[in-house]
Amino acid sequence: MSDRSALRHRDFRLLLFGQTTSQFGAQVSGVAIPLLAVLVLHASPFELGLVTAAGTVAFALIGLPAGAWVDRWPRRPVLVAADLSRAVLLAAIVVAALVGWLNVWLLIVVSLLTGFARVFFDVGYQSYLPFVVGPRELLAGNSAMETVRATGQVAGPGIGGWLVAVAGAVPVVVIQAVTYAVSAGSLLAISAREPARPAPAVRPRLRADIGEGLALVARTPVLRATAVTSAASNFAFAVASAVTVPFMVHTVGLSPAGIGIVMALGSLTVVAGAAATPRLARRLGSARIVWLSLAVTGPVGLLGPLARPGWPVVLLVVGAAAGELGQIVYAISNVSLRQRLCPGHLLGRVNATMRFVMMGIFPLGALLGGVAGQYAGLRPTLWLAGGIIAVAALPVRLALRGTRDVEQLPQWMSSNTESSVD
Repeated sequence: MSDRSALRHRDFRLLLFGQTTSQFGAQVSGVAIPLLAVLVLHASPFELGLVTAAGTVAFALIGLPAGAWVDRWPRRPVLVAADLSRAVLLAAIVVAALVGWLNVWLLIVVSLLTGFARVFFDVGYQSYLPFVVGPRELLAGNSAMETVRATGQVAGPGIGGWLVAVAGAVPVVVIQAVTYAVSAGSLLAISAREPARPAPAVRPRLRADIGEGLALVARTPVLRATAVTSAASNFAFAVASAVTVPFMVHTVGLSPAGIGIVMALGSLTVVAGAAATPRLARRLGSARIVWLSLAVTGPVGLLGPLARPGWPVVLLVVGAAAGELGQIVYAISNVSLRQRLCPGHLLGRVNATMRFVMMGIFPLGALLGGVAGQYAGLRPTLWLAGGIIAVAALPVRLALRGTRDVEQLPQWMSSNTESSVD
């Protein structure tokens, strides 16, 4: 499998083009909407917090049912509907601003509804990609998609801030609405068709469908181990997120520009890691790379809490870059492994279960990080987070012991029977 093998597929190029535009727009509007709330609506920090929280609460509310629904429906129409819904909702902000009806509560409602659409898109996209590229090119496909996402994270916020300064926040929201419409058009142009799934004689209850996905994760050692590792890593990053900026400001003495440089360097390693994952998987093994990515970079991340004013600030950069690199390689290889392991008709529920576990643990980690930072100190809290990350790979390491490549796993697990591409 070459790094560009997935790009040979016209359908994948369409999917990638749509995601390139929508990811760029999402990163740009990620700056524009908070600025719209603060500069135009004069929102308080509490109100801005409500806007931000409304965009993520959907994962906790409908994360598991969304997986069951995605497995019942054709996935491409779900993706198109999610994109078009987000385009219309963002357009509503623009219209409301033009007629003088825009207020913070409208932003909260739009953030909540676009969050629901995002849940369906994220779950459906990870379940749809195998139909577009086929099982043998999943790693290259996921790598290309994550490279696009990471590049948007590097360039989008800066471009968004510049566009807001030049044109204002509302026109930038227009850009995001257009990018979602472009993404929907790209999906509609894909020619591959999902094979029809026979309708069951008796439709299971929603609770039974959700339980089937949860049960597959619980009884499959590799899936169970990746769920634990992913949850532990997300929890640790949430703990660190509560104290990282205060640590850089108060302990290391970095200026806002210096903090921006540290974060930008971390984002650059994400781009490099996303692009390099297929080559690393070929050299080290497509299954082995899942745990090795964290096992190697996790201990390096422990250099971060050693940072002090002056030249030791380099330790913070190295630690952050290593952590970002390990996480992106792990994320791509882990998702590809899951897409290969899971039967197609259960993939939506398994993806939803994983995202529910990972996203659900994040607020708890952030709360613990804030409490620990307040009472134990900033540096000890970073040590705690770094220690968790350093050992997070252990469950996957044990589950994949002796396995180099995904193809070595039991055949019933590694086949995706619904893939439509050879």
